[in-house]
Amino acid sequence: MKEQKSPDAVYDLKSVKLPRLSGTPLRLMAALLEGPLHRLLVPNLLRSAGVMRLRERAIDEEPTFYPLHFSSAPAKENEVVPQKEWPGTSPPHSGFHFSTVHDYAAAFREGAITPEETALRVLESIESSDAADPPLKAFIAVDREDVLRQAGEAAQRLKNGEALSVFDGVPVAIKDELDMTPYPTSVGTSFLGKIPATEDATVVARLRAAGAVLIGKTNMHEIGLGVTGSNPHHGTPRNPYDPARYTGGSSSGSAAAVAAGLCPVAIGADGGGSIRIPASFCGLVGLKSTFGRLSEFGAAPLDWSVAHLGPIAASATDAALAWAVMAGPDAKDPMSLHQPAPGLHGWDNLDLSDLTLGVFWPWFRHANKNVVATCEATLTKLKQMGAKVREVVIPDLEAGRIAHTVTITSEMAEEHNRYYEKHHRDYSFEVRISLGLARQFSARDYVQAQRIRTRMIAHFRAALQHVDAIITPSTGLTAPLIPQDALQNGESDLSTLTEIMRFATFANLTGLPAISFPAGYDHDGMPVGLQAISRPWQEPLLLRLALAAESTVERKKPQLNYNILPA
Repeated sequence: MKEQKSPDAVYDLKSVKLPRLSGTPLRLMAALLEGPLHRLLVPNLLRSAGVMRLRERAIDEEPTFYPLHFSSAPAKENEVVPQKEWPGTSPPHSGFHFSTVHDYAAAFREGAITPEETALRVLESIESSDAADPPLKAFIAVDREDVLRQAGEAAQRLKNGEALSVFDGVPVAIKDELDMTPYPTSVGTSFLGKIPATEDATVVARLRAAGAVLIGKTNMHEIGLGVTGSNPHHGTPRNPYDPARYTGGSSSGSAAAVAAGLCPVAIGADGGGSIRIPASFCGLVGLKSTFGRLSEFGAAPLDWSVAHLGPIAASATDAALAWAVMAGPDAKDPMSLHQPAPGLHGWDNLDLSDLTLGVFWPWFRHANKNVVATCEATLTKLKQMGAKVREVVIPDLEAGRIAHTVTITSEMAEEHNRYYEKHHRDYSFEVRISLGLARQFSARDYVQAQRIRTRMIAHFRAALQHVDAIITPSTGLTAPLIPQDALQNGESDLSTLTEIMRFATFANLTGLPAISFPAGYDHDGMPVGLQAISRPWQEPLLLRLALAAESTVERKKPQLNYNILPA
């Protein structure tokens, strides 16, 4: 009989210690990678990135180029969650109360405030936040006239008793990775997005059809190629819990807007943790659905095989509401046509006795001590609500990490190849370095990564056979301080990025749904997030865990938070 390896022997992710680059060394590295001397640098860089190990692996599996999870009963075209299944008001919880979608709806219907007055307050608060020292920089673009027009139309519908949904008149922000009229889509760059979009992305169109007042395009890490939220072109968004710290990225502005109280919901995009990481850093709920659950039509083509859209919200209920509006098949996105009918049945059942949660302990505990302690405490609370905990083992995490890196950066480099010759110096130095290195990957590297994707899907499928969700911290540390020397030209800090991304990328590579929700706060008062990964199409289960945790965690008020609704 073959001896079983211990979990510690199977676990192979490592922390790394690499030099941080900023200022002149950062600029020099970008120039060297783009010049004839790059051949001298590339072998060591590929070795440090693990690509040489990828090349040496013997992988027999067939490649998986898209992590599709087929349903035996696909949903009908354009089938969405019926409004009768949408969540009601959130159950009470202790601590600070963020204004919710239902709070806005109740205020409108009670006559405490109108959508027009709300829009004016939002616009004034955005201006105030950007006039602060330091500026919040949650938004790249806000069209005041368009926002007021939408609010006026919502007010008229409410006055006539013809509200489109509970979202009618409620402010919602959209990441500048998604097309939304009348805005251009810059994807966080300085040179793209000169022409306004002529059609909304599908998820934007669905929110607009529900009556949401779309208040602007939120800031982001340039082309989504980073997870701190740094953006030298449009200004780096600040964390409302501590404006000296990063928000996380790449959906940085979306998280900042929600945590600052500018809106109860914002839409983000997640190719390698870009919804869940900023949600974790900013004390919010961030949901990345199963691959293909939310239409990608109208999203910038950055990383086709790992891309996911989703909500960032202050509460589990608001995340569920936004997901209910957006989920479902769309003929404009063939990848979305394989899903079962979306629904939220049972999502608000707080008796967790039917659930078993899987933990790979060496992975779970590979994080900052404060993060681990806070996440373990919340896991204990979920056990007290009835959940059982079972240890699982997931091999080849290091290979999966490298495969994700090769996949996402190769796809981004290929998409942006059309701009490279003319505009490569218009990207930030950090992005130039990442694209320069990605351009050295080979076709064999990419195919090898997709073979490993096949293996990782099998590993996670095996781990999820006997548990309902796999639980980890969302990030290996809480929001880092923003170095002053990073504000003008950015930085490259691969050691910190590795800690931030340790738990996030595998759900992208495998296409499995994952959520980050508040677990508590560290000794500095910064939010800590807990992540859950489940089987395909189990978004209601993930939202249920977020709602359960919400009932046990005392929320803290961010340092920067605007009161849009009257007290």
